[in-house]
Amino acid sequence: MTDDIRVVLVDDQALVRTGLAMIIDAQDDMRVVAQAADGREALDVVAATRCDVVLMDVRMPRLDGVAATRQLLARHPDGPRILVLTTFDLDEHAFAALQAGASGFLLKDAPAEDVLAAIRTVHAGDAVIAPSTTRRLLQHIAAELPTSTGDDPLAALTDRERDIMVHIAHGETNAEIAARLYLAEPTVKTYVGRILAKLDLRDRVHIVIRAYESGLVRRGHP
Repeated sequence: MTDDIRVVLVDDQALVRTGLAMIIDAQDDMRVVAQAADGREALDVVAATRCDVVLMDVRMPRLDGVAATRQLLARHPDGPRILVLTTFDLDEHAFAALQAGASGFLLKDAPAEDVLAAIRTVHAGDAVIAPSTTRRLLQHIAAELPTSTGDDPLAALTDRERDIMVHIAHGETNAEIAARLYLAEPTVKTYVGRILAKLDLRDRVHIVIRAYESGLVRRGHP
């Protein structure tokens, strides 16, 4: 099928790659097109292989997943979406990969249906981290985030857009934001699109990161 989601697997554990490949290749709408055992090999593989989504382990020899994510997106800014694979949901390395441009992360012990749903979600252009996990991860290390000190980095946003950004940073879905602010869900989606465009961000995950970096939301903020 020409519209298959083309997936690259990057993990230094062959058993992990084999298991993921079996799950993915069993689907009608996606297939594994290449594999790599570390970040450096991943750079070569992605350069030589047309792909849509990369499942990227964080901790690997030679070149780790954070550095590989940063370099991949620098070389291919309109290239594949990257999902980070990690063992712990409060992994600072996973957060570093999000800052580098990854579209989300998956726990290595996630159920097969969650892995497949995540691949489809990022392929469709959205982020994949569960809101509650995003919030825990960010709040866990928010004290270490640099806070902007000069001009307001969110100056381009309207008050309503700032409000919605806060709700996104608190892990709320579009439907939850719509209910809380008495808006139609498509209206919230439009606001999210405007925030992404005005701040030149890749996806919802990076709205959350920017909210913390800018000081709009701080650790322990209600």
